[in-house]
Amino acid sequence: MKKSIVLISLIFIICSVYSQRVKVLSPDKKISVEIKSNDKLTYSVKFGKTTVLLESPMGFEFVNEPPIGKTLRIVDSMRTTINEKWSPVASKHKDIFNICNEIHLQLKERIYPQRRLDILFRIYNDGVAFRYFLPIQNGMTSRDITRELTGFRFAKNHEAWMANYGYKSSQETEFWPGKIGDLTEKSVIGIPFLVKIDEQCYAAITEANIDDWAGFYMGGNAAQKEDGILLNAKLSPLPGQDETGTKVKLNGDHFSPWRVIMIGNEPGRLVESEIVMNLNEPCILGDVSWIKPGKCAWDHWWSGEVKMDTKTLKEYIQFSSDMGFPYMLIDWQWYGQFNSPTADITKINPAVDMPEVLRFAKEKNVKCWVWLYNTDAERQYKEAFPLYEQWGIAGIKIDFMDRDDQEMVNWYRKIIREAAKYHLMVNFHGAFKPDGIQRTYPNMMVREGVMGNEYSKWSTRITPEHNVTLPFTRMLAGPMDYTPGGFLNKTPATFRVGTPANVMNTRCQQLAMFVVYDGPITTVCDHPDNYKDQPGLDFLKVVPTLWDDTKVLKGKPGEYIITARKSGNQWFLGAMTNSEAREIEISLDFLGTGKFDARMFADAPDADVNAEKLTDTKASFTSTSRLKIKMAPGGGFAAYFTPVN
Repeated sequence: MKKSIVLISLIFIICSVYSQRVKVLSPDKKISVEIKSNDKLTYSVKFGKTTVLLESPMGFEFVNEPPIGKTLRIVDSMRTTINEKWSPVASKHKDIFNICNEIHLQLKERIYPQRRLDILFRIYNDGVAFRYFLPIQNGMTSRDITRELTGFRFAKNHEAWMANYGYKSSQETEFWPGKIGDLTEKSVIGIPFLVKIDEQCYAAITEANIDDWAGFYMGGNAAQKEDGILLNAKLSPLPGQDETGTKVKLNGDHFSPWRVIMIGNEPGRLVESEIVMNLNEPCILGDVSWIKPGKCAWDHWWSGEVKMDTKTLKEYIQFSSDMGFPYMLIDWQWYGQFNSPTADITKINPAVDMPEVLRFAKEKNVKCWVWLYNTDAERQYKEAFPLYEQWGIAGIKIDFMDRDDQEMVNWYRKIIREAAKYHLMVNFHGAFKPDGIQRTYPNMMVREGVMGNEYSKWSTRITPEHNVTLPFTRMLAGPMDYTPGGFLNKTPATFRVGTPANVMNTRCQQLAMFVVYDGPITTVCDHPDNYKDQPGLDFLKVVPTLWDDTKVLKGKPGEYIITARKSGNQWFLGAMTNSEAREIEISLDFLGTGKFDARMFADAPDADVNAEKLTDTKASFTSTSRLKIKMAPGGGFAAYFTPVN
């Protein structure tokens, strides 16, 4: 790891003590940030000559003390150049480069009570991040934040993709296209929040390293009369509090999460970015050899009527073994009644012979995950987690938290830490978005917080448009447990909700999801019988969930995406389109030197009528080749390229 640091005790401050201005550039000098402290504290962001954000406010409001954000002056600073390379346990790149210019500003109020507030900015080639440091001072031992004054002032009424969550939700909904001016003071819009600044500039707002803090959302600010359109950060209230109440309780000195503005000249650059991971602390676990990505079969919950018995579980374990999947998920009802004061996550449903199930799984070289309701886990996790380690359980899927207030954020971290002690990987469902914590605790493998394939069981909301919006919105925050792999593929005209669950897109679109969507643990949704002898099954056997490199070749939110990923010496390609048929020609220059044999799965000519139909062909290519991808409405394309020795 290489890390160079340059320290400067005093920054160059322009104008008088009452009008201070600081400018910081990205390493490639394409992104610039200007911080001003005159009558109020603001920051602004440019990408080349394009204005991403006009002067935007910063600061906080508290209980029993005045707001902070005005009359601040810069009293000291430190500039740092960070240049390091690190290797994640599981991500979209084998090596991650953390390269940025950082400035740490110390500010102090000019007037009584002369409180301190520190701000750290990091300027990357792919975005901007900043966080606050709030020291305890003036005899205080604690303080309560009622509002974060961080704002995002856009120059124009840009197009954006927005998820209307509300503070208490599973964060499972569509990211609808709209205008940022549509937001009101009552809006509670989830992040990532994607904005199209112009044809050569996209920006996405999210957060990283949420620790002992509340999750944040976006809202409008109709009271602002200045130039541009101002959006405000809105923090999730603590239980029992409302919009005007306490959001964050501080005890001792405290850092806020990073506020992140991802920036790129096209939306695919945001998908490739590792800025969220880079803003978290390095891994603190010693041995991580037990943390292994892979695909996971999923018992009857989605693919049929729920059956929780030994025979059914062994059927799915056998399927995992046949497919070469390392895992199988034992979902709800394995411990009987759940979400109840009498529920016991150390006891087993009498219909399940758990010792026999686990013996059979070990014989088949498959490890099991188990599902838990969050309140049941909270009561017994200290007793249950060491027991699961004795059983040989690989991981836990915990469900229905549906909050991201400060208390719940802290609960997530507690559970992740405790799970790591007993070599348990974690999958949170009914969960808030990722924040890059998997760098620090790589046993945090994947989260839901996405409207995924399960909604096909009871709604018509999983449309091709939704599927090709997710990579540019929700997935920017981190891996998502969408549960791809539905093999009962239907057109919109033939799709029906119910059991067995089917999906409103082609077989090839479901295959492509395994390449396009990030998921170190990818739960494969369908029933073993629906996969038997089916076209495309061979692709599910070989596609990995751990990648050495990721390139988004082309794509537009809500329209289409084409992604190439490298694993070892192989390249995998996934393409997805919305409800429009599409033909796109791409360069294969990502392949590198030599000749490659490809196996390609494409929508059949009649896939617009029979969505399960595909073609399975082989061909040879080099990096100078071009490939035409033809997709049916709601269709896709999947391929893998193997070098010829």
